[in-house]
Amino acid sequence: MTIKLCLLKSGEDVIADMTEMVAQDQVVGYFLKYPCVVKLMGNQADRSGPAKEPFKMRLTPWMPLSKEETISVVADWVITITEPIDELKETYERGIAGIEQHQDSGTSEQSDSDQSD
Repeated sequence: MTIKLCLLKSGEDVIADMTEMVAQDQVVGYFLKYPCVVKLMGNQADRSGPAKEPFKMRLTPWMPLSKEETISVVADWVITITEPIDELKETYERGIAGIEQHQDSGTSEQSDSDQSD
């Protein structure tokens, strides 16, 4: 798994398991598996003193209405690709593990119900 944080032309910070889309030995785009938009939210809990955490991160699915778990993006739409900070990467990995576990349990439940006929 190659988890990267990319900045898109739209201004969105997207974290995903990224792989290159190559054609004729050139990168023409990227495949983003389980892409999520990263939003920073200021810590509003206590305005009287300095915040212990200057911001909180919120991950939301990018293109949540798509059936696809892997979405292709053309290379010229990506401004830059970086390594995410450890906290962001760990949060993303926990979220993805939950999605994959849910999908696995749904598959086994479906196969169990198929066998009952």
